Amino acid sequence: MAIYITNTATGKKEELKTIEPGVVKMYVCGPTVYNYIHVGNARPAVVFDAFRRFLEYRGYKVIMVQNFTDIDDKIINEANEWGVDFKDVADTFIAEYWRDAQNLGIRAANFHPRTTDYVNEIIEAVNKLISKGYAYVADNGDVYFSVRKFEKYGELSGKKIEELISGARVEVSSLKKDQLDFALWKAVKPGEPSWESPWGCGRPGWHIECSVMSQKLLGDTFDIHAGGEDLIFPHHEDEKAQSEALTDKPFAKYWMHNGMIITRGDKMSKSIGNVFLVREAVKRYGKEALKLFLLSKHYRTPIEFSDNILLDNKKAATKVIKSLNRFEEKYPYPLVPKRDHYMVEMEQKFIEALEDDFNTPKAIALIFDLAKELNKSMDEGKDEEALKRYHLIARVFGNVLGIFEGGSKLKEETNEDKIIEEILKVRQEFRKEKNYTAADKIRDALVRSNVKILDTPEGTKWEKNTEVNE
Repeated sequence: MAIYITNTATGKKEELKTIEPGVVKMYVCGPTVYNYIHVGNARPAVVFDAFRRFLEYRGYKVIMVQNFTDIDDKIINEANEWGVDFKDVADTFIAEYWRDAQNLGIRAANFHPRTTDYVNEIIEAVNKLISKGYAYVADNGDVYFSVRKFEKYGELSGKKIEELISGARVEVSSLKKDQLDFALWKAVKPGEPSWESPWGCGRPGWHIECSVMSQKLLGDTFDIHAGGEDLIFPHHEDEKAQSEALTDKPFAKYWMHNGMIITRGDKMSKSIGNVFLVREAVKRYGKEALKLFLLSKHYRTPIEFSDNILLDNKKAATKVIKSLNRFEEKYPYPLVPKRDHYMVEMEQKFIEALEDDFNTPKAIALIFDLAKELNKSMDEGKDEEALKRYHLIARVFGNVLGIFEGGSKLKEETNEDKIIEEILKVRQEFRKEKNYTAADKIRDALVRSNVKILDTPEGTKWEKNTEVNE
């Protein structure tokens, strides 16, 4: 059967028809790395990791790109406050992102480009937009995209140019020819990092980075562009405009956007100050509960974040974990069950739910039903029936959604040892490549988390540093 997704550009549910048969090329907007990620940041990471897993389960080869914005006003401000180079701030919070991603069981994308690695390509793209008449250089060396020259501006967000108000998520500047225009290149200010360009020293604007990195890694036109709905305007609208102005080709075939996490009536946001960090949520509620929460509503709908709601998800997760534990205690080495009509029917129900605009609530309901049936089968001594239900939860459905993967994993909910071991494996790979700067960033991040690192002739050893107070 076909997979259907809601395309933000049309507002309609559409059949997924990839540009290249059997291959999905997908770009997901990643974090600006100036602080720890919060639960709102985690929703697109969890949702689109699960969507990618489902596509792979359905037989697609997925090429996924998720960027790190590592040069930005917020990063520069943080660096100035710390008295360090902006790269130190970015490297620190990229390392911390990976720790949180590991905590949540979010897999790495195929590519994680950084903005600062693509500055030359960004300058080339800006220059081309100027030569095509879509951009202009301001008196101070800023370069702006001329919105009114791109006739399809507003096509993604549904906004009309004549209705847009300057200052409503649009930066106001006396240097612009039109207040709706947006920056492609920002002239250097005192004390800021900068790169040489034909218009003087400066740095990339926010929107142009994603256009350049996605097109360099996925091509001028790719299948899916995804992110939070707060990015639809102006970020994704601006990306679409400048990309299509550059290439004269469609940018992304489908646009997918997840709803916001709502706290105290507002979207969860560092600027508002109503954030709950991922690592705090995992520590309080557990990985499975947090992921259940993030997948329990349809990805396009907002979710209210509260302690009571998360505790309810923790109770629900615990019930499933106990069911899996009960089976694993009796069968520590469960075999693969023979596929029969029941298993085929359950898998088909699961597939049909996710093929219908990635309906994770319906798919998760199947997992809860299976957990109840697992307990019932165990009570009745129907071990073969229990094995089928265990297999579907732990090895099939759980692996697709990234929850209850491989079994109960109850120990991992209260033990960070495996997480630390995985992080140290990444550090060891950097050391083998003689990338000591990256390795040291990981070491420093662990040390700040009260983990003592010792590099010995026998290898890297570590222990929890109980002498340091949190």
